[in-house]
Amino acid sequence: MRKLSLLTLLTFLFTNLLIAQIQFNSENIIVTKSDLEKNTFEQDTTANAVILYEFGNAYIDKRTFELVFEYKKKVKILNREGFKHSNISLRLYNSDRNKEKINNIKGSTTNLVNGQIKRTNLEPSQIFEDKIDENNTYIKFTLPDIKEGSVITYTYELRTPFIYKYQPWYFQEDLPKLYSEYITSIPGNYDYHIKLVGDLELKTHDMTLDKYCIKVSNGGSAHCTVAKYVMTNIPAFREESYMRAASNYISRIEYELKTINRFDGVVENITKSWETADKELKTNQNFGKQLKKESLVKKLIPEEEILKQNSTLDKAKLIYDFVKNNYTWNNKHRIFKDISIKDVIDDKSGNTAEINLLLYNLLKSNNLKVNPVLLSTRDHGLVTKLFPVISEFNYLILKLEIEGKSYFLDATDKDLVFGQIPFKCLNDYGREIDFNNGSKWIDLEPQTKSSIIQKSEITINDDYTFNATINITSLGFKALDIKKEFNKNNQKFIDYYTQAFPDFTFDNIDVLIDEDTLKVNEIITFSGPVNTIGNKVFFDPFIFKNFTENPLKLQERSYPVDFGYKDMYTNRIKIFFSDNFVVNDISKENTKQLPQSSALSIFKSKKESGIVEFYFKANFYEKSYHHFYYKELKSFFDNLVDLQSNSILVLEKKG
Repeated sequence: MRKLSLLTLLTFLFTNLLIAQIQFNSENIIVTKSDLEKNTFEQDTTANAVILYEFGNAYIDKRTFELVFEYKKKVKILNREGFKHSNISLRLYNSDRNKEKINNIKGSTTNLVNGQIKRTNLEPSQIFEDKIDENNTYIKFTLPDIKEGSVITYTYELRTPFIYKYQPWYFQEDLPKLYSEYITSIPGNYDYHIKLVGDLELKTHDMTLDKYCIKVSNGGSAHCTVAKYVMTNIPAFREESYMRAASNYISRIEYELKTINRFDGVVENITKSWETADKELKTNQNFGKQLKKESLVKKLIPEEEILKQNSTLDKAKLIYDFVKNNYTWNNKHRIFKDISIKDVIDDKSGNTAEINLLLYNLLKSNNLKVNPVLLSTRDHGLVTKLFPVISEFNYLILKLEIEGKSYFLDATDKDLVFGQIPFKCLNDYGREIDFNNGSKWIDLEPQTKSSIIQKSEITINDDYTFNATINITSLGFKALDIKKEFNKNNQKFIDYYTQAFPDFTFDNIDVLIDEDTLKVNEIITFSGPVNTIGNKVFFDPFIFKNFTENPLKLQERSYPVDFGYKDMYTNRIKIFFSDNFVVNDISKENTKQLPQSSALSIFKSKKESGIVEFYFKANFYEKSYHHFYYKELKSFFDNLVDLQSNSILVLEKKG
C-alpha cells in the first residue's frame, strides 16, 4: 500500500513536471503540438484566451503609393468563455472615390483529437461583408470548429489610400499577449509624428535604412526608415475603478502625418500650428463669431442689479448664478457645431458651448477678463500637445481672472458653485483661447479640497441599547456627489438610512447645504440595540463606513489608479458608557503608509473611565498613483476595509 502511494506521488510529480515543461510557441504563427497540449496560462488565470503570436508589416507600395498592411495572428482558446475571440471583424473605410480593401484572408482552427492534429480551414463562403453606412464596411468571419483548447490563426492584407494616420499598432488588447512584433517602412519624404502610448516598455526598437526603396519615373527617389518594434509578455488591458479613458493607457504606436515632400519639390504641410488653428477658430461661425454677441446679452440682467454688487467678484458671481439658474444644459457636449447664442437665449436651453459662451458674453459685456478654455473630458481621452487636433476637444469651460486670481467656471451644472468645474473636466490640462495674446495650455486642477469628516458621539446604555449622533461634513467633490443625490430625490436620500439600517430608530436626519462653499453637513440622530453575548457588548465603532469593499481587484494593472483629486477621510468617535461596564477588549492601533509617503492611514484608540475614543484617518496625498504601486495600493485599501469592518469594542457588564 505504501509502495502504491509512493508510485502515485511520483507519477503525479512527473506529470506536473511535463506540463510545466510544455511551452507555447510564440516565435511564429505555426501551430505546434505544445500549443495544443497546454491548456492553462499561469501568468493570468482569469484569461479565457491568450494571443500567442502577432505580427504586422506596413509599407508604401512602390507602384500605387498605397499603404499596405500585412497581418498575422495566433490565439489559444482556453475555455468556452474564449469562444467569442474566434469572431473576427475588420473595419474598412470609404470616402468618395477612395476606399480601403482587404485581400488574401486566410484562417484555420487547429485541434488535438485523440492525440492527432486536426486543422480546419476557413472557407471563402464563410467571409461576409456588412455595410454599416456609406463610409464604413465590416468584413466579418468566424473561425470554424472551435473547441476548448483550439488554436486559431488568421492572416490578411489591407490596402488603404489613407496614409495620414499611417497604420497604428495596438500591442495591448483585452487578452494577454506573449509576442507582438510590428515592422514599418516609411519613405523619407513622409514626415510623421510617431507616439508610443502607454507605460509598457518595448523589448526591441531597431531602426535601419533601406536606400532607394521608392523610385519614380521622373528620377525622384526616397530612402525608407525601417523600424522594428517588439513587446513580449503583455498583460491584458482590463478596465477597473479609478481610471480615465482607456485610450490614454492602452499600449500602442500612433502616427500623425506632418509634411509630405513631393517628388516635384512641393512641400505639403499637413499638421497645423496653433497660430493657424487660432486664426481658424477666430473666424469659425460656431466659435469665434459667438464670442462677439455682447449686444444680445446686455439687457438680460437689469443694470441696477449689477450696480448693487459691492465688488467685482460679487458681480461675477451674480452673472454666473443668473446663467446657471435660468438656462438648462441639454446634455450635449457640442462645441463646434450648432452653436448659437441667440438660440440659447430664446430657448432657455443649450449645449455645453452655448451656455458657457452665453456666460462668456455676459461677463465680457460687464468688463470682466474672461477666456474660453477647450478641453477633453476624462472619458474622452487626453489631447495631444504636439500639434492642434481640434477634434480631440469635446468640452468648453471659462477661465475668469479677478485681481490676479483665476476661477474656472461651468454654468451647465446647477449643483456646481462658483469656481468649481465638474469632475469629468479634471483631465490634467486644457487650451485657453486668447485671440489677442495667442492660445496656451493651462493646468486644470481642483480649486477646492475634497474630504469627508465624521464626528460620532455614542452612548451605550445599561439596557444594552445605544443612542448616537453622527455629524458628517463633506467638502469639495465629495459634497458635490451628495448634493446631486439629495437634490435629485431628497426623500430617497433620507430613506437610504432607514432601509440600510432597519434595526435602528432614526429620530432626525438633517441635510444642510452651503451653496457658497459647497459644504454639506448631515446630522443624524438615532438609536438601536447592541450586539451581546452573555454579559458582553460587542460594538462596531464604524457605523457608517467609508470603505466596505476594495475597488482594486485585478491581479495586475498597467495604468495609473486615478482618483482625479486628492482625498481625505476622517472619523472621530467617542463612545460613552456607565460605571456598570468595563472595557474587555479594544482593537489595536494600526498605521500604514505607501511608498514616498503618498498615502497614510492611521487608526488609534484611547480608553478612560467611562469613555473610549477612536480616531481614523485615510489621506491620499496624490490624485493619481503609478501602476508600479498597484499592489501596495491594493493592500492599502485591504487594510482600510479591514479596519472599518473588523474594528471592535468589547464591554463587559459587571456583576
